[in-house]
Formats: sequence, C-alpha cells, structure tokens
Amino acid sequence: MSLINEVITEVDHVMTMVDERQLERAEKLIDKDKRIFILGAGRSGLMAKGFAMRLMHIGYTVFVIGETITPSIQAGDVLVSVSGSGKTGSVLGPSQNAKNNGVKVIALTSSEESPLGQLADATVVVPGATKSGSGIKSIQLLSTLFDQSVHITLDVLCLMLSRRDNVSNESAKATHSNME
Repeated sequence: MSLINEVITEVDHVMTMVDERQLERAEKLIDKDKRIFILGAGRSGLMAKGFAMRLMHIGYTVFVIGETITPSIQAGDVLVSVSGSGKTGSVLGPSQNAKNNGVKVIALTSSEESPLGQLADATVVVPGATKSGSGIKSIQLLSTLFDQSVHITLDVLCLMLSRRDNVSNESAKATHSNME
C-alpha cells in the first residue's frame, strides 16, 4: 500500500468515528445573531482559522482569538476551541474563562473526557492521533491525523450551516477574496 493510500485510510477511519449528532449539537449553538470566536494553537489553530474563514464566507461575524483586531469575548458569544489533547493551556484556560463568563463553548478534541471536552456546551470528538498519544494511532507525525480530520469535520459543519441558512456556493463566492 502506498503512503497516500495509508494516509487516506487513516483519515477515512477517523471520519467514520465522528458522530454527526455531536456536529448537530454544535450547529445549534452557532447562529448569525451571535459573534463566533475561534481558538486553537499550532496546527490545530491553523485548522481553526480555516474554519473562521469559511464561516465569514457564509455570512457569520467571526473572530480569531489572538489576532490584533479581535474584540473581547462577552456573554452570549460562542467560542469554538480546538485542542487534540483537550489539555493545551493556551486553549483550555481561555475556554474556561469564557465559559465562566457566559460564553457557549464548542470543543473539538480527541477525547470527550478531556478537560476541554468536559467544560464544553457541545463537544465534537475527532479521535485522530495527537502528539500526546491520545486518539487513533497513526503512521503520521505528531497530531497530523487529528488536524486533517478536524479540517474535514469543520468543513462538514460549515456545509451543515450553509444548508441550514440557505447559503449557496455563489453567495459564498461573493464574499471570497478576489485579490488573485
């Protein structure tokens, strides 16, 4: 089997284990009347930023925690936090503070029992391998399998939101950068 096929097989295996009911619970917390904040560290943070961009394309007010133009998060907002281990301090601490201040938290993590998974209002388990050793084992380095699977999972969530909100591909394209 080629490396490409092995990687595809790994991602496919993880994606069959993502529970769409968990995605539906997350979907119910995301509303165009609310500000959506995104948080993640490292490569998981990059996957989260991709989600933020796609949310913007489909009409949401979205901010990435840590960017210079991000306002303070407030009660009534929604925070989407991504951490494979669910223990990353730079994700867990702000998520706990947000929750304590009336923010709804959606977690994407490899384990529902992780600290992040436990504090969230909606947890989406993406059981791909993480650098801490949790999740489905992988031939790939560190948390690559988790990150790949989170990217797909968040794209599925955007597809669910766009269908619920009746946002067409053409509408989304109108908000896409034309700087190319």
